[in-house]
Amino acid sequence: MKAAVITFPGSNCDRDLAMGFEKAGAEVVRVWHKDTEIPAGVDVIGVPGGFSFGDYLRCGAIASRSPVGQAVVDFAKKGGYVIGICNGFQVLTEMGLLPGALMRNASLKFVCRPQKLKVATTDSVFTSGYGLGDEVVYPIAHHDGNYVIDAEGLARLEGEDRVAYRYVGNPNGSTADIAGVLSENRRVIGMMPHPERAVEGAQGGTDGAALFRALAGMGADA
Repeated sequence: MKAAVITFPGSNCDRDLAMGFEKAGAEVVRVWHKDTEIPAGVDVIGVPGGFSFGDYLRCGAIASRSPVGQAVVDFAKKGGYVIGICNGFQVLTEMGLLPGALMRNASLKFVCRPQKLKVATTDSVFTSGYGLGDEVVYPIAHHDGNYVIDAEGLARLEGEDRVAYRYVGNPNGSTADIAGVLSENRRVIGMMPHPERAVEGAQGGTDGAALFRALAGMGADA
């Protein structure tokens, strides 16, 4: 499997994300925000965490309109797999690939800690390495991680089984404890917690490794 990891000015988790893929056996290519095409043969795009463009305007807003942005949208619309983590989740909502928005934490404080989550669906390649209802621990580190969506949108997410993860002990005020959501075709995921920071023991836990193993094992025709 071949993964492309995007880097924007202000990204600070792109190396972590690349290593998460590599540790699972994937080939990784790096893509700069000024690139206008995704390299041939890529199966999944990773949009990393950080503070793209300094979080000016709205978190992820400028990154979503960078030259590589349209290539990511086109890749997703053609059925490609995309994972956006933390700031990457914000970017994907700004691109219109995922519903809802990420707002300032309810506490108005930056939250950085290991966070318990519950796997809310296994009907996606991203969560297929877990059991339904499994509890995992991924680190979180965000100031604008409060996921908001209107009642109609929430009903649709719930009805279509598109909530990927929920917080166990909501750290930021997110609607319905949502920590991650899926696109309609289930090939795009956005999530605030960082699975790439939980892939080896030296990081304090390995609960994120199953996500990357599932992606690395899916093959180009998944």
